[in-house]
Amino acid sequence: MHYFIYSTKDAWISSGSNHIDGTSYRDQNFGQDEILEVKKEFWNKSLDYQTRALISFKGTEFTAVSKSVVSGDITNPRYYLRLYEAEGTQDLTMDYKLAAFPLSQSWDEGTGKFGDIPKVTNGVSWENRNNYPGASEVTWSAADGTSRYGGAYISGSTFEASQSFSSESPDVEMDVTDIVTHWLGSGSDANHGLLLKFSGSQETNTSTYARLKFFSSQTNTIYSPKLEVRWDDHSPCTGSNTGSLQPMTMSGADNILYMKYLRESYKETEKVKFRVVPRNRYIQKTFTTSVHTITGSFIPEGSGSYSIVDVATGETVIPFSAYTSMSCDSTSNYFIQWMNGFQPNRVYKIMYKLKYDDGIETIYDDGFEFNVRS
Repeated sequence: MHYFIYSTKDAWISSGSNHIDGTSYRDQNFGQDEILEVKKEFWNKSLDYQTRALISFKGTEFTAVSKSVVSGDITNPRYYLRLYEAEGTQDLTMDYKLAAFPLSQSWDEGTGKFGDIPKVTNGVSWENRNNYPGASEVTWSAADGTSRYGGAYISGSTFEASQSFSSESPDVEMDVTDIVTHWLGSGSDANHGLLLKFSGSQETNTSTYARLKFFSSQTNTIYSPKLEVRWDDHSPCTGSNTGSLQPMTMSGADNILYMKYLRESYKETEKVKFRVVPRNRYIQKTFTTSVHTITGSFIPEGSGSYSIVDVATGETVIPFSAYTSMSCDSTSNYFIQWMNGFQPNRVYKIMYKLKYDDGIETIYDDGFEFNVRS
């Protein structure tokens, strides 16, 4: 199972200032920008300032996952931060590393944008975690009460997640399992979101340069930041699970797949059991004087998996992986998918992959489509 929790708030913060008019960005809020900027700005060949991104997933979906982990409905989950770069790899060094840390204090997304004139200071910034008219600004602070500009976060080996990049897509797929496990074990008050920045000395050295721009939750695209939860929920296609079904031949056979009970649309609140039935493309005729009985087939354990693709963009929402193995019961193969992790009012298609005994893998893309409605 792949399940998605979309960010409830996000913003980026800057330690710099405008070289034309001197306006400081350190107390400026960019919470309503459609882009999250994680970058290093240089001036006269020297580092001028850096920026960081803040992302929170503290919402009803996160609470639901937490309860499912406690109840045992979700076992051994892994958690991944997913961010999508908006402008590609220009202005990037060949090799760089990003790091994420759990924030130790709450913060407000704010109402500002980078282009606001005059600048807006309502909400989070490099210096403040909250600053609204009529009230005193609330600065970031360390555990001892001293100022900690740039976002107060928890450090240490178990509280740092990272991802290294080398001449590859700048999209982020970072394993943050240790951080999320800390949140779940410490209660909801511990979850203040993540801070994303360049790792270690790369944030301040002059040999690493990058201008990363990720889509924020304000984007009008499907590429909002999300926390992806992955766990193996499949029921093995072995023993009593298969009932009277017979294993499909996975050697020297031409097989086809079809789906039973696939509907045109599903509600966001549904947990759907998608059923898939395999059979040989050509049935060999036999002659007998006895009554024929029909026995269904099932895809053997480890031989079948599924993927889900956004039709309009071609973006793979759920890839073939160790977390998308086919399940089986006495009726047919199947897989279960929670619909509230999908963007509503979009069309998706299901694809299947079969791995044969000779190692050949075949992809089945046969127009199995559905949409999700709110």
